[in-house]
Amino acid sequence: MKIEIETRQAEITPTANDSESDTDTATSDTATGSTEPTAMKLEGYALVFDTPAQIDSYTEIISRGALESCDLSDVSFFVNHGQTDIPLARTPDTLKLEVDETGLKFTANLPDTEPARTVYAAVKRGDLRGCSFAFKVKDGGEEWEENQRTITQIEKIFEVSVVNYPAYDDTSIEARKKGDNKMENQVNQNQAQNQTQTQNQSTLGSNAQKLFGVGTAEGDNRVEFGDNVLASAEYRSAFFKTLQGKELSTGEEVAMKTARAEFRANEFNTSTNTAAMIPTSTLDEIISQARKEGGLLAECRAFNMPSKIAIPIATPASKANWHVEGAAVDSEKVTPSTVTFDGNEILKIFSISTKVQQMSISAFESYLVKELESCVMETIADSLINGTGNGQGTGILTAFNSENTVTAASTSISYSDVVKTVAKLKRGYSAGAKWAMNNATLWNTFYGMVDSNKRPIFIADAQNESIGKILGYAVVIDDNLADNTIIFGNFNYMAYNMPSGIVIESSRESSFKSALIDYRALAIADTKPIIADAFVKLTA
Repeated sequence: MKIEIETRQAEITPTANDSESDTDTATSDTATGSTEPTAMKLEGYALVFDTPAQIDSYTEIISRGALESCDLSDVSFFVNHGQTDIPLARTPDTLKLEVDETGLKFTANLPDTEPARTVYAAVKRGDLRGCSFAFKVKDGGEEWEENQRTITQIEKIFEVSVVNYPAYDDTSIEARKKGDNKMENQVNQNQAQNQTQTQNQSTLGSNAQKLFGVGTAEGDNRVEFGDNVLASAEYRSAFFKTLQGKELSTGEEVAMKTARAEFRANEFNTSTNTAAMIPTSTLDEIISQARKEGGLLAECRAFNMPSKIAIPIATPASKANWHVEGAAVDSEKVTPSTVTFDGNEILKIFSISTKVQQMSISAFESYLVKELESCVMETIADSLINGTGNGQGTGILTAFNSENTVTAASTSISYSDVVKTVAKLKRGYSAGAKWAMNNATLWNTFYGMVDSNKRPIFIADAQNESIGKILGYAVVIDDNLADNTIIFGNFNYMAYNMPSGIVIESSRESSFKSALIDYRALAIADTKPIIADAFVKLTA
């Protein structure tokens, strides 16, 4: 899913103001001689509905009703998208937003600061004449017809700005003072559209780099996180800062809010507002480190698919036949196997000293990778073998019955039992087949075993990193298997699924007494044998 943040601007000449002096910033009480700051307000429309605007090579229209389900809960007010500056106002206290028949109306109560007084005076003088907003289009919330884009649903508005160079023609903004309740909406045409558009491109590109740390596409006014906001540098930084209790920059806040809106799935039962999905790079590192540890986790197929969806899996096909000219050929009906993963929850709580706040992001990430590798991924690794399927994944040991099980006649496994196991694997699955057993079984049972010619059947691999081979098939060591329980088969037909990554949330309830911060890791996962015929079990 493509996540994008877009900025669009609009030009307006301010409406006529009250008769007060443009330079007045205070009122005097002649009776008492006291002076107090005058409340300064900026009012106007940040966007208007059903008004075409020329954006580069296409026309854009925001349709009436596009804000019906829009998130307006946390919106800041800036000048020229100055994301590194302190906001001049912010919802819900100092910035009021209202959706009416015209568009998005705003009222910004400015603070008594030098930057605010400068902006207020500039709007009154007409030096600042445009409104701008940063927003995210909801999935399916836009329609294209040739060179016209119609936005029908906006999911979130992140900020509203007063700007130098506008692109939209219809909005309004005016400077107001305390006691003046007039509100006029005056629409002006842009007299220098081509020049303004060029200046607008440069301004937005610069501001986008400041806000999001990424560039804008040439000739386009959009800022993108790419196909996955979880993979962005802004989100990675925001994620670890949130867990450490550090303050986020505005760009990091945007990335975090976008990720929570898109990826914080309802299946996670989170209890705090710190919960966040782990960044893609960190999750990749956790899985990579876990697979490097060996075991069946490194051999089985990994999926990242939604739960409760049947996924077709190709199975070995019959070989082709020699054909005699003119003879009829019977068609083969291929029925692919499918696997449907459930959504089982994995939960782990661990604590670390409050000194975590002093750790660098890289150091904290390294700690978290190791912690999650040793808990979440180990749980999945065990489930691949021993999972019962009841509130947890289904393990490979559930796939065996009398037809694909070889049981040794005595308490020890013999060479003939090993041969029977290889012979029992159905045709088509032997290519790529491997042995799986724990370390004790390998050395206690197979190390000294010989064939009928007194040759060892286990050949250690001293040159490569692999364990070795038994009768020419590679050996995988997994200590989640019990002693003298051996699995022979093609582990490409055993799989695990993590549809939603890992969510981490923090709690400081323990910190007052013990100086510890609690972290809770939640993952949705499942394990499944895809095809039972791809495996044979050998046991004593």
